[in-house]
Amino acid sequence: MFRGLAFALALLGTPALAGLEDADIAILSFDDLDGWDHDDHQEALTVFLDTCRDLDEPQWRPICALAAQQEDGKTFFELFFRPVLIRDGNDPLFTAYYEPEIRGSRTESIRYRYPVYRKPPELNAGEAWLPRRDIEEAGVLRGRGLEIAWVEDPVELQFLQIQGSGRIRLAEGGTIRLGYGGSNGHSFLSLGNELVRQGVYEPHQVSQQVIQNWVKRNPEAGHELLMTNPSYVFFRRIGKVAPQKGPLGAMNRSITAHRSVAIDPKYTPLGAPVWLEKKGDEPFNRLMVAQDTGSRVKGAQRADIFWGTGERAGRLAGQIRDDGRMVVLLPIQRAFAILPEE
Repeated sequence: MFRGLAFALALLGTPALAGLEDADIAILSFDDLDGWDHDDHQEALTVFLDTCRDLDEPQWRPICALAAQQEDGKTFFELFFRPVLIRDGNDPLFTAYYEPEIRGSRTESIRYRYPVYRKPPELNAGEAWLPRRDIEEAGVLRGRGLEIAWVEDPVELQFLQIQGSGRIRLAEGGTIRLGYGGSNGHSFLSLGNELVRQGVYEPHQVSQQVIQNWVKRNPEAGHELLMTNPSYVFFRRIGKVAPQKGPLGAMNRSITAHRSVAIDPKYTPLGAPVWLEKKGDEPFNRLMVAQDTGSRVKGAQRADIFWGTGERAGRLAGQIRDDGRMVVLLPIQRAFAILPEE
């Protein structure tokens, strides 16, 4: 079944992941993974193949070549990978994100008056630029032809920026699909946390809809609330992704609802399969693929689950903040290479 097995195993030697010197690392067996036998491994293999071709490191190439030939996903993962539990001392936290779809227009009007900008040419990656207040109040980007579209709600626009991708449903008909185009380099500050700090709401009461309604009821204070987050995200138009496909992740490939996760690449390699045991109100144990990253996703046991597109996905994603365990599946020799020396 697995042609070229000896050749594949000969190429699996690899340096360890950098930056894991202080991590607690343990190699598990597949029997240690709760619910492993009951997942749809073939579905996970299909998602894995979406980005496997983009992994150029030597230990991935033979595995990806063999993966494309397999009809038994479970056997494939068990033969070529080992489950590795990596912990950094912080509590596990699993949240979810989504692809927003908001109303907008190609042209500015009284209704559609909040611009969605592409990145200005003077903004350099890794450097802090103007904060949100300067961009929105001073209008430093207006009249420069950087507008992709205009939308009707500033809260929706800020949540679009938080998610980093989305779709604009146009008043003229059709949609514009957006991908992450860069940021102004300022740290993100949560609008919900600010409302809690001000004593307006308790933590369990805050959601996107609650924030949106509060800003509409309190326009002046609402504007000031929006300005408390100095982070600002720019977008680019995405033109080659089929409507039924998910947005582009950090590997520039479409991600898949309930099978793709954003991770911290310091601990988990992009493209690697990960076994997620999520607790909470809707627990699940599932083989997923690390196909995205995020500025809020930091830590060995931290993951953001892609929940889908649109309002319902956003509502459900906002409710997820759960404990659990994440185990990364690494090629066999790489798994043993990252173990600390005795």
